[in-house]
Amino acid sequence: MRLGTRTILPVALAASVIASATAPSHAKIACSGAYQISGGLHIATPYCEDEYLAKVARKFGVRTSGRLIRSSYSEKLSVCRAVGFDTRVREICASIVPSNRNGKNRIYP
Repeated sequence: MRLGTRTILPVALAASVIASATAPSHAKIACSGAYQISGGLHIATPYCEDEYLAKVARKFGVRTSGRLIRSSYSEKLSVCRAVGFDTRVREICASIVPSNRNGKNRIYP
């Protein structure tokens, strides 16, 4: 029995759809504080820093998320102005809200 291209193409397409449906989706990024865990090492990444900044901000009562901070510079600026004094996120916010000589955050960027 000879299979034509009309038969092989739908079978191949169906096989690829089934294979992609059973394959695991993107792995979740594992963060430890402001650092990403990759191969047993702690690496500073913007993703984990933003997630950690949001976590610290929520402890101060600021309603935000890592996704919102990543997608909006003004949100990150606002959050850093609110909680940038905290030693846990001072380094993350240093480039967003520079401090003056007294160590206090400026009102403007």
